[in-house]
Amino acid sequence: MKSDSLPLLSRVADSVYWMARYIERAENVARYIGVNLNLQIDLPLAPAHQWQPLIDTTGDAEEFRERFGVATQTRVIEYLAYDTENPSSIASCLRFARENARSVRETISSEMWAQVNSMYLQIQAQRSMPEPERMLDAFREIRLGCHLFEGVTDATMSHNEAWHFMRLGRMLERADKTSRILDVKYFMLLPSAFDIGTPYDDIHWSAVLRSVSGFEMYRKRYGRITPPDVVDFLVMDNEFPRAVRFCITSASDSLRSITGTPIGAFRYRSEQLMGQLRAELDFTSVDVVIRGGLHEYLDRLQLKMNEIDSSLRDDFAVRLPQAPTAAPTQTSSQSQSQSQSAVSQSADANQTA
Repeated sequence: MKSDSLPLLSRVADSVYWMARYIERAENVARYIGVNLNLQIDLPLAPAHQWQPLIDTTGDAEEFRERFGVATQTRVIEYLAYDTENPSSIASCLRFARENARSVRETISSEMWAQVNSMYLQIQAQRSMPEPERMLDAFREIRLGCHLFEGVTDATMSHNEAWHFMRLGRMLERADKTSRILDVKYFMLLPSAFDIGTPYDDIHWSAVLRSVSGFEMYRKRYGRITPPDVVDFLVMDNEFPRAVRFCITSASDSLRSITGTPIGAFRYRSEQLMGQLRAELDFTSVDVVIRGGLHEYLDRLQLKMNEIDSSLRDDFAVRLPQAPTAAPTQTSSQSQSQSQSAVSQSADANQTA
């Protein structure tokens, strides 16, 4: 940590890191559902082709199949938005984010706490899927609430180590989700190879861009939609805030601000891995990626981001002593830390699935 200020407690660092990741994850899921609701109007497909890709994106296909069976609109929305047994649902993410925010009330601003609490109460008030005519509005409100939290964070919180841990978590989560959306489109989205190059294909690629709120920015830069340009925009672009390269660059900058390590050196394993991934994205072209296989490249990319996340926990997170066989009653901080660890392991298992 920097020597010119008091070091941030590892418990606080872990909490703000995961608070940001959970809110980013909730916003992503709300956007996926909204885009898919619009897509079924433009391109009606069988439920398996329409809604199964959303489950595949989260990496929970096996669990969903065991609990719900065939992917339909009602089942997928229930699972991804309101199912409290799913640790990556919107309801679960906002609950975990609120728990983390409550544990670091002295670190975040009161406006941040009010916003995350408001989002939690909003999803609790729904408790089940809204009326069909209000469904799009409901998910738009969740998405805008997450955007508001990000804006309030940047406007009301000192840009210190805690803020950088939040940006680090948000950007890693965002990069992972962008890569997953692109991978699912490339590998599973089209129901038939005969659709490639047709207007149906354009509609699907447009849906991918809308899933990351990038349709308009892509059009301004490239105009016509082509798969190589979409890959270049979502992976290699250094200006679009949801492109993988932009996210990794921002995460790397925050990590260096946290450690104070000079450029060209590293003190922690997470810094080394982050620097290697940043250099790879800086000096790899989209042509090389496509020739080597987009799916294989994105799969390696996700594994590298998972390794960075694991290294961050090893470098900065709380290390609790092992409990004895007849453990006494846990303190609230121990219970929360262990709960977060279980959630983190579940999320990692989903990502590597």
